[in-house]
Amino acid sequence: MTGRASVCTRRALPALAALLLALAFALSAASAPARAAIPPAPTLSAPSAAVFEASTGEPVLGRAAGQRRMIASTTKLMTALVTVSSLELDHVCTAPPYSASPLETQIGLRAGERMRVRDLLRALLLPSANDAAATLAVCVAGTRGAFVARMNRRAQQLGLAHTHFSTPVGLDDARNYSTAADLVRLGIAVRSEAFLRTTTDLPRATLRSGDRVRTVVNRNALVLDVPWVDGLKTGHTTTAGYVLVASGTRRDTTFVAAVLGDPSEAARNADALALLRWAFASFRVVTPVTKGEVLARPAVTHRPDEHVAVVARRTDRELLRRDARVRVVVDAPSELEGPLPSGAVVGTATVRANGREIARVPLVTAAPVPEVGLLEQAGRALDDPGSLVLILAVLGGAATLLVRARGARRRRERRRADMEAA
Repeated sequence: MTGRASVCTRRALPALAALLLALAFALSAASAPARAAIPPAPTLSAPSAAVFEASTGEPVLGRAAGQRRMIASTTKLMTALVTVSSLELDHVCTAPPYSASPLETQIGLRAGERMRVRDLLRALLLPSANDAAATLAVCVAGTRGAFVARMNRRAQQLGLAHTHFSTPVGLDDARNYSTAADLVRLGIAVRSEAFLRTTTDLPRATLRSGDRVRTVVNRNALVLDVPWVDGLKTGHTTTAGYVLVASGTRRDTTFVAAVLGDPSEAARNADALALLRWAFASFRVVTPVTKGEVLARPAVTHRPDEHVAVVARRTDRELLRRDARVRVVVDAPSELEGPLPSGAVVGTATVRANGREIARVPLVTAAPVPEVGLLEQAGRALDDPGSLVLILAVLGGAATLLVRARGARRRRERRRADMEAA
């Protein structure tokens, strides 16, 4: 019985070991941080759409994003951008006569009424008032045509190669068009202006200049309903359909989406929100290297107790999929020999995502590296006990060789004298 049990035990040991190994592996996998799964791209009603990350300007998804389409009142994003770069916010504008159709959105400016630029911009961006757009155009450039010329120049400066404006208002016109990608780029530029960024995130505003106090409400329902949605501009005409440029911010990361040609306001809002949610679920912005960050401290050659900080010359900000693994590889010397000025390039920080190199950041000295003179080098050598022993050994060896040489010379001299005597 005992022998038979021993044989069974020996046979069971490999299986038991394999089971324990599998269990340990499972526990390790369970305790390891899970890699985020990337959701599938959303299904959209809009025939054209795009979403970009704002700080890097990187596109993350597009659907016919380069297709030229009418853009309705999202035109007013450029009207606002040209205005803030041309006039002070407290500048007072005089409203020109404006003949509007019954369906146009207005705040009821009468010809000759005076209103500050900041209130006209709020009226332009929140309820999308066409009379405010017309007033700003004349106030900035003198005529509507001259203002439109400025809009197109700014579009060129921003690199909006598939955009053209013919109106500051956004009424249907075949010469007034853009694309989903260009509208996102325009939205990112608008967000770079603090007043415009703040205004497009307001649920409502009170306009206190003008002949009477007015309260206006933001037509962008996403700003009202979703806490992290913070802009930007709606648009709608019969020909353009429903258009929206929407932005959302979470944990210091902002995505901007544009949807063009949606069949309804509800579909427009759903599409824009789906794009923003997908972008946040799929991508993240990381800063693997920050400008001025100390990444190495090499010693000064011949001064082993003195070190110089080596820092990143610039910040590296990257847009990555959420499942990407990031690593920074620092290549810097262990010693630096001076003289070197502050800011001298002495190494590289390589940023890798899933093993692939995505950026290289130069490493520079944060302070000058001093030159160590020969006298100081010699003095430090004498201060080192090991060096002193070596020097004494060398001197001792030299003295021994000298004594031996002298003895040999004396023997040769005696031998020569003995030969002469003989």
